Amino acid sequence: MDLDAVRTFVAIVDAGRFQDAAVELSITQQAVSKRVAALERAVGVRLFARTPRGAEPTVDGRAFLPHARELLRAEARAYASVRPGHRALRVDVIGRGLAPAGLLRDFHRARPEIELDVVTLFDADTAVDAIRSGTVDASFRAVTMTGRRLPDDIEVSRAFDEPVQLLTGPAHALAAARTVTPADLVGQRIWMPGLVPGTEWAAYYDALAAAFGLTIESTGPDFGVEPLLDTIAGSRSLATFVGEQTRLVWPAGHDLRRIAVRNPTPVYPHSLVRHRDNRHPGLAALRDHLGSTRSDLSDAETWTPAWA
Repeated sequence: MDLDAVRTFVAIVDAGRFQDAAVELSITQQAVSKRVAALERAVGVRLFARTPRGAEPTVDGRAFLPHARELLRAEARAYASVRPGHRALRVDVIGRGLAPAGLLRDFHRARPEIELDVVTLFDADTAVDAIRSGTVDASFRAVTMTGRRLPDDIEVSRAFDEPVQLLTGPAHALAAARTVTPADLVGQRIWMPGLVPGTEWAAYYDALAAAFGLTIESTGPDFGVEPLLDTIAGSRSLATFVGEQTRLVWPAGHDLRRIAVRNPTPVYPHSLVRHRDNRHPGLAALRDHLGSTRSDLSDAETWTPAWA
């Protein structure tokens, strides 16, 4: 359907006269008539009746009007969706309960005028493909890319380092500790059924286990966060790792303990991944926000994998 003809139809309805619509659209009255005639041929009905006062929509014209207005609104939304500065900034945060989502909430509070579209993609490869295709503007990832390079059109900058904590139930041997060291965790059973081989988070925890001689088990089905917390709460031997900023809610009776890991502190290296040619102004604002909120942990106090 010719949207210029639809726009002309709506202009005539609003103005009440072909001549006034022509002035509004900056075209000739003859062009207005031709557009209306073409639209009437397309829909197969008369849309206007001529009156001494000008033009009034017919019954069919009145039925067509709300749909015509919606077509024009859809056109405006379509244009806005691909115009940087006129569409929402699309950012992948992996999971809505994880640290990147919290950081985006802080960014939204600081810059509420920037519209955000928050999405969750599965792994780094999917995120990079989405960035290159323009599906998203940026993604928060721990970028490993072991054995290969990122595409040349992709840029990565370290966004923030998130300390990793130990999560135990009240009956666990380490439950009363305020802090633990990686050496304290040698021989402890750390259960993380959500470690999917080939993902960046599996690569991180594999490197952590290898660096400090830890036992991280990923056996058994992953039923999600709540069943994991239920198991940890009732176990004397199982613990798990969580990010310091990961949002967790559990029943009061679980009495779970979040214990800081020190000397050194393992940190999860979140990076902002983006296309080097992306000029969305919201992306520049997000990068500035990240620069102003970087943590002050020193390299001497922390551990990250060599690829980070």
